[in-house]
Amino acid sequence: MGSAIRDQLRIGIDIGGTFTDFVIFDPSTKQINTLKILSTPENPAQAVMDGLHQIRNSSFAAIVHGSTVATNALLERKGARAALVATQGFKDILLIGRQNRPSLYDWTATPPEPLIPSELSFEINERVDHHGQVLIPLDEHQVSSIVAALQGLNVQSIAISFLFSFLHPQHEQLVAEKLRAAGFLVSTSAEIIPEYREYERTSTTAVNAYVSPTLNKYLDLLKEELPHTQIQVMQSNGGMISLKEARANGVRCILSGPAGGVIGAQNLARISNFKSNLPGADILRSKLITFDMGGTSTDVSLIYGASRLTNEAIVGGCPISIPILDIHTIGAGGGSIAYVDQGGALRVGPQSAGANPGPACYGRGEFPTVTDANLVLGRLIPESFLNGQMRLEPDRSWHSLQRLGADIGLDAVQTALGIISVVNAHMERALRLISVERGYDPREFTLFSFGGAGGLHAADLARNLNIPTVLISPYASVLSAFGMLVSNVVRDYVQTVMLSGATPVDQINKYLNPLASKGLTDILSEGVVEVDIVIQKMVDARYVGQSYELTVPFTENWVKDFHAFHSVTYGYQRPEMEVELVNVRVRAVGKISPPQPIPLPKTSTDPKAAQIASRQIIYPNEPNMVPFYQHDLLQPGNQISGPAIIIRPDTTIMIGDQDTLDVDEYQNLIVHIG
Repeated sequence: MGSAIRDQLRIGIDIGGTFTDFVIFDPSTKQINTLKILSTPENPAQAVMDGLHQIRNSSFAAIVHGSTVATNALLERKGARAALVATQGFKDILLIGRQNRPSLYDWTATPPEPLIPSELSFEINERVDHHGQVLIPLDEHQVSSIVAALQGLNVQSIAISFLFSFLHPQHEQLVAEKLRAAGFLVSTSAEIIPEYREYERTSTTAVNAYVSPTLNKYLDLLKEELPHTQIQVMQSNGGMISLKEARANGVRCILSGPAGGVIGAQNLARISNFKSNLPGADILRSKLITFDMGGTSTDVSLIYGASRLTNEAIVGGCPISIPILDIHTIGAGGGSIAYVDQGGALRVGPQSAGANPGPACYGRGEFPTVTDANLVLGRLIPESFLNGQMRLEPDRSWHSLQRLGADIGLDAVQTALGIISVVNAHMERALRLISVERGYDPREFTLFSFGGAGGLHAADLARNLNIPTVLISPYASVLSAFGMLVSNVVRDYVQTVMLSGATPVDQINKYLNPLASKGLTDILSEGVVEVDIVIQKMVDARYVGQSYELTVPFTENWVKDFHAFHSVTYGYQRPEMEVELVNVRVRAVGKISPPQPIPLPKTSTDPKAAQIASRQIIYPNEPNMVPFYQHDLLQPGNQISGPAIIIRPDTTIMIGDQDTLDVDEYQNLIVHIG
């Protein structure tokens, strides 16, 4: 990137359901600092501004921002009033969807309501065939009638999705021009996702039309408060884009916060000198299971050499077919509320106490949560929470758990143990889903734990899954914000081509090269110099007769690579079968200079200088006196034998009685599971 950008103070910001996190990098000193404050769900920008006011020189900083604004708008159905313009006969495509039934055995299951209702869906008489040839020209008089009708319906945003527009986008472009001239925010499928499968393409375009005005409003407010600040926005694909691009592409920011965590974990694991109990520790560095437990949710992902992307994400019941980091999210976090269901069973989540009122121990509510359970079990020091800036109230936790336990005949301690057991089971199931159920053996991976609540649960989860090593960074509590500072500028492009696998490489490049040129131009416009830009070419391929594709790098041997990848993914390959090339893809990456933690020299193995107390911790079997260590006082080379608790101002880590812990030169905690 340009030298001016390199020299600026850089701030990564992640808005979570409970806390808003800041990571500040000063290029002049190479220092990395962090800040964590309570979120303001009623006005997310308020927490951002409150935090920036505490950071010196933030008015002229370069900010990379991940936000839940688009996510919440979709999940809570609080997006813009949007309309759909479709080809004649296809206005109900969002309602019809696919024949898939998410709850196969539930005869009463109700599918989610489409984002755009039938009364706001319009049809235009036009038709293009599967070769891109115009069968019925666009009826421009009908377009004018629809524009007039929409102006009287209080519509903010419009999605346009015509049949086979990925081959002939001119009809969508003509309609979009008239609607934009009338003052509407317009999303066209040919611009968002020029790819076949009309339902997924229309759904992705509709999501963009639905969330972009809400994200726009938030970004306008942020820019108004920070007129001299360069703001970039984190995408769900693990890269950042400019504010201008984010305004028009809200769908690309749906999972921006969790994406930052995955990128941050990958970056820190690469530079960390951790060792595994298994041979081949260097190989294991590229095999991570990321575990991000925050206040509201837990996000898990698997890294096998590189972070994994998917084009088949479903968020809030809506298919989104742009490249998104493959992240699985469940409603389990420190603020998850425990309750007794109608059958008398103890449940935890997905409802969360959030930032307001928060867990009972925050002093503003009565909800018994996972954080309250950990406090009752002695795993948290009330006066050390957030470095003493926010003192916890144990009595409120005890009272809330006593009330809950009375409904099922348990005392407060038994209830707390039950809450931990239930929430761990939820998170273990999520970890199995992205590893075992996809053909990966957790025993070959390292669990990279982060999020404010993750450290108290990571060792137990690793033990249950036979994962040999847990890696916890000093930035664990704010890793998503850190990941935003180390993410590159990324743009993804796709075009459906439907070619034979025998098509010459030169012919395929005729489709790829225009996308590559556009990628280069777009990344240059983000302020990245050409020497720092990498263009990656890929193809989506399948055996003829298959319904779905695999994405492989485009080389002269791409067909051979497809067979091998098919074997790894599905357990078999058919080299004798004809291969079909469905889509060509380009990923343009503008590399940035990420902040690098500064290594410290190794010292003694004795951690006694960091021990601050011994306290009683309640385990399922019996209480035990456990040493507490201050993370900032631990030195590289220190070794700890469990059980032990390590506390930081923004998170707490617990290791079991058979575990051992090493501190590396970056003050990472490497836990070897016994």
